[in-house]
Amino acid sequence: MAADKKIEEGLEFTPKFDANGLITAIAQDADTGQVLMAAFMNRQALDLTIQTGNAVYYSRSRQKLWKKGEESGHVQKVLQILTDCDQDCLILKVRVDQGQCHVGYQSCFYRRLKPDSGTDLELIAQKVYDPAKAYKK
Repeated sequence: MAADKKIEEGLEFTPKFDANGLITAIAQDADTGQVLMAAFMNRQALDLTIQTGNAVYYSRSRQKLWKKGEESGHVQKVLQILTDCDQDCLILKVRVDQGQCHVGYQSCFYRRLKPDSGTDLELIAQKVYDPAKAYKK
């Protein structure tokens, strides 16, 4: 089987990390289908996610592993890990108990581009928790 065909149609999990050693990971609520967030994983984060069943990401800004919920308590219990055909993007089907966005929304996708506007955003969701209480620094 050719290499591309093996990756695209084979049954071996061989995630393709980029030049920085990262792969895009999208967290999706397993019950509602709502996209909660997009983040990155390095090999260690992916391995820890698989081993523990809780989502672990790699923070590019902090240059370190980020265990989702380690500060806020809003963990992501991973039920499934899906990969796309090229194995260069993952979807984590997760179960959550509270909002997932650090600014208080259920999803990080709480705004949309206003119709007929190329520059203005509008809110499409309500806050579900107070981030000042969740992130006591």
